[in-house]
Amino acid sequence: MRADARRNYDRLLAEARTAFAAHGTDASLEDIARRAGVGIGTLYRHFPNRHALLSAVFEDGVSDLLARSRELLGTPDPCTSLVTWLREIVTHAGEYRGLSRALMSVSYDNTSALARCSHPIREAGTALLTRAQEAGKVRPDVAIGDLLQLTHAIALAAEESPTDPDLADRLLKLTLRGLT
Repeated sequence: MRADARRNYDRLLAEARTAFAAHGTDASLEDIARRAGVGIGTLYRHFPNRHALLSAVFEDGVSDLLARSRELLGTPDPCTSLVTWLREIVTHAGEYRGLSRALMSVSYDNTSALARCSHPIREAGTALLTRAQEAGKVRPDVAIGDLLQLTHAIALAAEESPTDPDLADRLLKLTLRGLT
C-alpha cells in the first residue's frame, strides 16, 4: 500500500472506531469518510461494504479473544474456561452497539467480510467446547454455532437493557445451566 493510501486507511479505521463506539455499527459511512478527510469512494476502495469495515475495526478484539482462548485451553477446568471465554465474548460484543446483531447475521455466511472475524472465533470456541465435552462437563449435542448465537443474543439483550448491568451475566448463567 502506498504511504498516502496507508494514511487514508488508518484514518478511516480510527474514525470508524470512534463512530461505531458513539453511534453503533449503523453509523453513517459518509460521515466516517468525511471525518477521515476522504471521499466516500476512498472508503469503498479500502472497504467495499460495511461488513468489511466492521471486520477491520474488530480484528484487534478478535485477536485478543483468540489469544485468550489459547490461554484458557491450558487451564485445569475446561468448563470454567469455556464460560470465562463466553463472558469475554459478551463483553467484547458490548463494546459497540449493533455488533452482536451484525455477528448474528453472518454466523453461517462464509461470504461476508465479517466471516474473517467469525470463522476464527468459531474455531477457538470449538476447541474450548470440545475440551469441556470430552471432560463430561457439557452435553455432547451442544454445537459451537448455537452457543455463539446464544452468546450474541445475550449481548444484544444486554445492549437493549442498559439500566440492568447484571442482565448479561444472569442470562449467561441461565443458558449455561442447560449445557450440562
